[in-house]
Amino acid sequence: MSTSAVSRIHKNFINGDWVEARQGRTFENRNPADTSELVGIFPSSTHEDVNAAVEAAKAAFVKWRLMPAPRRAEILYRAAEILVKRKEDMARDMTREMGKPLSETRGDVQEAIDMTYYMAGEGRRLFGQTVPSELPNKFAMSVRDPLGVVGMITPWNFPMAIPSWKIMPALICGNTVVIKPAEDTPLSTYNLVQILIESGLPRGVVNIVNGMGPDAGAPLITHPDVSAVSFTGSTETGRIVNQACAPSFKPCHLEMGGKNIIIVMDDANLELAVEGAVWGGFGTSGQRCTAASRVAVHAKVHKEFLDRFAARVKSLKIGDGLDPGTDVGPVINETQLETVMKYVEIGKNEGAKIVAGGHRAESGGLSSGWFHEPTIFSGVDPRMRIAQEEIFGPVVAVISFSSFDESIEIANNVKYGLSASIYTRNANQAFRAMRDLQTGIVYVNAPTIGAEIQLPFGGTKGTGNGHREAGTAAIDFYSEWKTLYIDYSDRLQRAQIDAEL
Repeated sequence: MSTSAVSRIHKNFINGDWVEARQGRTFENRNPADTSELVGIFPSSTHEDVNAAVEAAKAAFVKWRLMPAPRRAEILYRAAEILVKRKEDMARDMTREMGKPLSETRGDVQEAIDMTYYMAGEGRRLFGQTVPSELPNKFAMSVRDPLGVVGMITPWNFPMAIPSWKIMPALICGNTVVIKPAEDTPLSTYNLVQILIESGLPRGVVNIVNGMGPDAGAPLITHPDVSAVSFTGSTETGRIVNQACAPSFKPCHLEMGGKNIIIVMDDANLELAVEGAVWGGFGTSGQRCTAASRVAVHAKVHKEFLDRFAARVKSLKIGDGLDPGTDVGPVINETQLETVMKYVEIGKNEGAKIVAGGHRAESGGLSSGWFHEPTIFSGVDPRMRIAQEEIFGPVVAVISFSSFDESIEIANNVKYGLSASIYTRNANQAFRAMRDLQTGIVYVNAPTIGAEIQLPFGGTKGTGNGHREAGTAAIDFYSEWKTLYIDYSDRLQRAQIDAEL
């Protein structure tokens, strides 16, 4: 049942039961479009709650790993079917707690649906290899084994999609889960797990521990019975997570920041490129790791593009995401709003020129929420902080370049490497860009956002540590290889030594 109608007090989910935090502390989840609206009250957990959740997951792993993968898949398939039926309710709950427009939260829930169906399908695959042995009467193959208890820490910007990216592949591989959702958006994870419960998930297989990073996230990462950690968030926090996992050699998947670029060549379809820059830069109010916060435009079309881009952005409607006419919702909280405003001042002080936006949006009934105008800077040097640092808000830096090679150099000269895009009608330039851009994702004639769940998602450099979300790449993280040799020769055979038939 949707929680849209009333505020509710929520609990942790540990070993199949909804329980309060051991110390009784709570925190509020409020609507960023109208902070007077209380979405819910959630437990503020500590290491005691984490210990209980990990203990439950560890005990559940004993039986869950032995359930045939196709049977595990049936639970996921039922969950996907329920998600389809409740998509609108889930989207409305998400807009209330996160702020982005309903069209986007529907897409967030759809991504969870897609991932759940996809991983249900993997329950009848989970492919290994069979290979010929070099010795007679010997069989050789590999299989996938689950890791154990997986600790997950998820962000607020995709509060159902990203938990599904992590939970579903982990479950299909036979792992159990303890997840700490972002404190700004815990309701969407609650809704997702509630559906898994209704679908027949056994007790203890998935556990939710709500709370703050230092109090709940840190003890989850360092817990000795947590076999692996998957984290999505900032690069700074990801470094801390990585360091915490290193002493015990705990597998650690990191999905972190981005400073993504759209390159607009002089032969581009400018109308298409403008629409891509608007969606890439201001979708989710710029609060995506894949957001196009830089747009590099060829000098020959720079003025025309900038004029069109600014006019289009000035026409965007800012407001409550539940209003069907809203294009841009609020940022997530006051701290994020202050960060955006700080970077706008940094850009002005660096000498960049504001051509659209630039201020907190408060008129027209917006004063009770965390709104900021969609903002465009022109005259940006690629070395400026606004062109180098992740802002995670509705701010786009427009940079001029004179050659294809220069555009690639600008694109790659940041510490991140998640997503990049090029608009061009020249196939040679498109293929060179696909080859030379140092990012995990490249788009041609599309913005930097819009990844699909059947392919790997992730980045290079300061964006990730080599693992990927989604597709079969996710299976690679949530399982480990076991190689099996079966010798039925009834005699000692020595590989690499006994070669005779």
